[in-house]
Amino acid sequence: MSFDIKPLKILLVDDYPNMRKSIRDMLRTVDAEHISEAGDGAGALKAMGKEQFDVVLCDYSLGNGKNGQQVLEEARAGRLLPFYTTFIMISTEQTPSMVLGATEIKPDEYLAKPFNAHQLYTRIEKNHARKSYFYQVEREASRGNIAAAIHHCEQLLQNENRKMHTSTLKMRAELAMKSGDYETAEHIYQQVLEKRELNWARLSLGIIDLQQNHVQAAIDCFKGLIQSSPLFLEAYDWLSKAYLASKDTQAAEDILLQAVQLSPSSVLRQKKLARTAESNNSLQVAESAYRNAVKYGQFSMHRSSSDFVQLARIYQKTGMPEKAHSALKQLRAEFENDPVVEMHACSLENEFFQQQGEQEVADMAFKNAKNLLHSLSDPIDKYVLLDMARSCFINQDEKEANKILDSLIKNHIEDEDFMNEIRNMLTLTGKNNHCELLIQKTKQQLIDINNQGVSLFNQGKIAEALSLLQEAANAMPHNKTILFNLAKIALHDLKDNSSDKFRLSTARDLIKRATNAGITSEKQANLQYEFVRLSQQHSGK
Repeated sequence: MSFDIKPLKILLVDDYPNMRKSIRDMLRTVDAEHISEAGDGAGALKAMGKEQFDVVLCDYSLGNGKNGQQVLEEARAGRLLPFYTTFIMISTEQTPSMVLGATEIKPDEYLAKPFNAHQLYTRIEKNHARKSYFYQVEREASRGNIAAAIHHCEQLLQNENRKMHTSTLKMRAELAMKSGDYETAEHIYQQVLEKRELNWARLSLGIIDLQQNHVQAAIDCFKGLIQSSPLFLEAYDWLSKAYLASKDTQAAEDILLQAVQLSPSSVLRQKKLARTAESNNSLQVAESAYRNAVKYGQFSMHRSSSDFVQLARIYQKTGMPEKAHSALKQLRAEFENDPVVEMHACSLENEFFQQQGEQEVADMAFKNAKNLLHSLSDPIDKYVLLDMARSCFINQDEKEANKILDSLIKNHIEDEDFMNEIRNMLTLTGKNNHCELLIQKTKQQLIDINNQGVSLFNQGKIAEALSLLQEAANAMPHNKTILFNLAKIALHDLKDNSSDKFRLSTARDLIKRATNAGITSEKQANLQYEFVRLSQQHSGK
């Protein structure tokens, strides 16, 4: 065996001790030495939090608790998997919906039981070789240093490695997409398609069309992919986004419904379907999707109290008050002693009791919800706050409702999907024109703040500009525009002070905040490139 597996740290995750022993024995026969074990999803995540593994072998079905798909999803979100780790999903079950669900999360490898030691060794060897080949590219990309990742990728493209060439082209195109260089990405994808029809390349061209607002071209691309590859679920998701961009919410609902019928375990897709169907007043579809979001979200990182609340609201709308109250009872049981959940439940109870003509009890529920809202200091989910604004309007407390909406719009004004959620809520509460007035007011406030910050910056008053935008960022901690401009000015301040450790640290933290807020990949790349250049200047490299 040419590949040395001995140095690799391997985590084996399976709920059956005998199966763990069997796979461990296989690994021993191919000279693996560093093998750790976990018997369930929680144990796997705990192990990954303590140690960095080169290989994770994880069974899909892990008994009660998280399954392998949810383990991988949460490990990635929590950054528990280093860029060089190979994650291999293992399973006995081969039902189409299960296989689609498992492969949809994109593990490095999917391995069906039964298998032998040679097959396992070969899969680990193949993936380790790929990870090693792209080590420098993925290392820089994981650090957010897109410019350096592109540089290393270009060097690999100069190699005459035919086996890795298409994968390298794919990686180079993805980096171009992240940096907003759609022209380069499109050229590479066309280059790939000239030699071979590959779904990921065709899909990416559709995504580029959508990003550039060529909506009909994107729709045609995604529809063609679904027609030729009916199990390619990414195309369904992107087609739904394109339909929403064209304001065809019914078509978006229909395509999402097709997708969840193929693969029901995606919690995020079920939530998207539920919200889209509810906006179309397709209450039966919305009810089913919310029920599935609750069902499949039980052990998922995407589990949310909002799904229970929305399900209860649908039950109430469709004349099933007993089921509505049962859903709220389940909500309180599963999120016990959570003040945010209690606030959310009280706001919905206020609505229920009003509909039933029990005004005194309704008033008490609304009072409890408001008291909880004012007592909370931690960030609250935007959908929970949107429901609180709804309750305030229903109870003629426009001052509180406007205060909540003002904060939501300021923090999420770049999120058009959420702006539409706000518009839908205001339409349902008879405030059709209210949202546009608030949005325009907020946009003007942001323009004024940015103009003032730029004016101070142009006058050389860097400290004052930073102070102004920092104050705005404190008031709007999720606003991408404010955070991006703040990071830009901090980087400019660093140019003549690159040896100042405090300024370096401040700029790094601001870039991280802007990235976490969800600024575009192109803006991320620009900030990261400038920061790396300045930090290297400081270190004398």
